[in-house]
Amino acid sequence: MVSFTVRLKFPAEERAEIAETLRQLAEASRLEPGCISYIPHQVEDDPDSIVIYEQYRDAKALAAHRASPHFQKLAVGGLYQRMRERSVENLTAIV
Repeated sequence: MVSFTVRLKFPAEERAEIAETLRQLAEASRLEPGCISYIPHQVEDDPDSIVIYEQYRDAKALAAHRASPHFQKLAVGGLYQRMRERSVENLTAIV
């Protein structure tokens, strides 16, 4: 299993548009056969920061996600163009 978090920071004035893009991206991503979990979160004390928790069956499923039309349109062509910061934390399950 491949698990990680993505932390993104956006301008405050784009909050509503970012939330709608994330809703669409999550909905489409969750339909992918290799996607186990795709959950965007707004950070409570920093509403301009988003943390997305993602899990995929394997590296092939993650590659399929990143190559999907919805990811290319909504993430690469949308979110990535508007973000101010981005970081990724790769996770390894303990149990």
